[in-house]
Amino acid sequence: MTEIGAMRHLAKIPLIDIGAGGPVALAEARLEQAKELIGLGGQLLPGPLLPILNALSRRWARDCTLPYLDEIAALDEKLPRGVWFMNFCYEWGCTTGVAPDPAGTGMQLLRTLDWPFHGLGRHVVVSHQTAVAGDYYNITWPGFVGVVTAMAPGRFALAINQAPMIRRALTPMPIDWILNRLKVARSHAIPPSFLARHIMDTCKTYAEAKTLLESTPLALPVAFILAGNEEGCVIERMENQAWVHGAPAAFANHWITEEMKGDARGIESHRRLLLMHGICSHPEPNFDWLIEPILNEETRLAVAANAAIGSLLVQGFEKDGPATEIFNLARP
Repeated sequence: MTEIGAMRHLAKIPLIDIGAGGPVALAEARLEQAKELIGLGGQLLPGPLLPILNALSRRWARDCTLPYLDEIAALDEKLPRGVWFMNFCYEWGCTTGVAPDPAGTGMQLLRTLDWPFHGLGRHVVVSHQTAVAGDYYNITWPGFVGVVTAMAPGRFALAINQAPMIRRALTPMPIDWILNRLKVARSHAIPPSFLARHIMDTCKTYAEAKTLLESTPLALPVAFILAGNEEGCVIERMENQAWVHGAPAAFANHWITEEMKGDARGIESHRRLLLMHGICSHPEPNFDWLIEPILNEETRLAVAANAAIGSLLVQGFEKDGPATEIFNLARP
């Protein structure tokens, strides 16, 4: 992958200061990029499926009176049809770990995001946002309202991983997928990426963030990975229950708590977790920990963040290798 990527032009990941303007300001600053992402996302769905899912997502969100709906509605006026569905889609894989930084200061959050979505790695941006609790850096895409990976200097870094597929006895996987989606459709609770955004906006401390991540009712299962200045943890979540694993810890796309049941997602989830556990026990600097299958053909994003010292490394990937240069918010 690396040799192929080195033969082509690597884009620079932009740092965009949007202040308190939020995702609408980001989309306005990168409007053509946001439109292209919606178009690329639509290519993943056959025929009229995107308009149907978009309408269903919009109806569900408004019935639930979720936060940040005004932002999605504003984006819906500026972007092609599909922005509602794209903001509630969680069909990705991830490998994430939290461990002491090998440089000796603070906790380091290491994460990859895997999704067979062409263009996602090439279009990643870092937005510098201002909120009630303070500034933070959001590793995101124009048109996306929630948070999946972010770092607030002096506070904490946060990432979310998709949970395993919840299975039922005697039902085939496609039926279980539909039943899980119907369960989400009946929920009025907050989606994980919206909770992550709320926490980045409002929580001033690791303790505040951890409490909300453990206790807030959710629309669907997820794993949160939280790295503070001196503490870190993985929080496995069902809709109304939480299991917490202190750092060094890691999560891929299967449950690590034995009593929880579900089918692993993504490429070689168990092997990815095993490797990330080893990396967290003996942390590697920079991106030296990016090895297969943690780095695979579906990887679109890699991040290393340390909130204690305000450091952030980001790189985008496509199927054939690196798509961007390494973004480096340098250590002071």
